[in-house]
Amino acid sequence: MLRLAVIVLLLANAGYFAWAQGHLRSWGYGPAEQAEPQRMHQQIKPETLQILRVNPSRTSSSSSAAPAPAAPPPLAPSSPPSTTTAADASAPGEQAECLQAGVFDERQAEAVRTAAASLPQGSWVLDPTPVAGRWMVYMGRFEDLETLDKKRAELRARNVPFDRAGGTWEFGLSLGRFTSEEAARRELASLGNKGVRTARVIQERADAAGFTLRLPAVTDALRPQLDSLRAAMAGKALRSCG
Repeated sequence: MLRLAVIVLLLANAGYFAWAQGHLRSWGYGPAEQAEPQRMHQQIKPETLQILRVNPSRTSSSSSAAPAPAAPPPLAPSSPPSTTTAADASAPGEQAECLQAGVFDERQAEAVRTAAASLPQGSWVLDPTPVAGRWMVYMGRFEDLETLDKKRAELRARNVPFDRAGGTWEFGLSLGRFTSEEAARRELASLGNKGVRTARVIQERADAAGFTLRLPAVTDALRPQLDSLRAAMAGKALRSCG
């Protein structure tokens, strides 16, 4: 039985080999053909086809020798818009000077503002300039000049500097003026060590609004027009801006 199975297997293998090789095609047995003869007929002059080999080194050198594309030209910087100020209004080559005066209080500033209204527009400005308060170490008020002179002699003997109090504080003496009450009281305590007993600290001037007149570009053409302005400046002189 085993021998029969082996014989059948050998015959089956031989039959498959003959079928696969097409030996049985004449009897009508064989695998389907995979060739496509119709494509062979569609070729155009296949004998002119050539296979070329590419040289890698030559290709690389040709690529490196290719010129780089030119960079676009840089954009020209945009010019800032031109502006004209009062200082630019002077004629070319003419020297212009900045002048200022002050500080003026509110009443004086109003008089200056009225006088400056006739000047060219933009040629002047009143800048706010707050005026800080001031404290004074004060001695007085004395009844008459004789008493005042006697007190002056006593202060000289103690080597204490003094000055006229001025304004509404006459007849009296100033032993020092300060921008803060604290500083004035420290000086008063120091004077007490020198024998000064009747002095006291007063506020000579309270904080107040102030104004500074500024003419940013005074030219030779503008100077003659400043005469009317000087009359309203309460004796304060124009000086260079600093």
